[in-house]
Amino acid sequence: MNGTGLLVIISGPSGAGKTTIAHEVERRVGATFSVSMTTRAQTAKDVDGQDYVFVSDERFRAEIERGGLLEWAEVFGRCYGTPREPVERAVADGRTMLLEIDVQGAVQVKEKMPDALTIFILPPDEATLLQRLRDRKREGEDQIQKRFAEARREIALARESGAYDVFIVNDDLERAIGEAEGRVRERMSASG
Repeated sequence: MNGTGLLVIISGPSGAGKTTIAHEVERRVGATFSVSMTTRAQTAKDVDGQDYVFVSDERFRAEIERGGLLEWAEVFGRCYGTPREPVERAVADGRTMLLEIDVQGAVQVKEKMPDALTIFILPPDEATLLQRLRDRKREGEDQIQKRFAEARREIALARESGAYDVFIVNDDLERAIGEAEGRVRERMSASG
């Protein structure tokens, strides 16, 4: 891919604020948000094709087999992946494409697309993260504790992987958004 576009990857554990930050950066810089494919059940809040592309296990496996996914991972028993073609087309066309994916996926993509800008969103501390998970009121305490343990593992993996260019602590949402936006604009200027 010889386009002048930019691939931006934003990751972070559940409760760190990555989705809010990613969507605000998308809006502010005019990026295209990559829609992940998943086998998880669609919730009442989800819009198919906008939040995720919801598919069966069989369809997801077929995409893996044909090489149609840039990355994929199994998380909490469900598969998530990034369709390859829209990302490659956007970057080749000179656009900024934004992916919100987990650490496993970011490592896979960074190996294939080393020019990608990778940002990891951190919570201020573990106590704040645990409280944010509880405040969402989406799950029981057992599931919250599983997510908290997974978040701790994911943060450690992100630091050890070497795949991330930037770590941003989300202790103040507007500041964290501004920092992420600044890093993206800096890279857009350099590549454009």
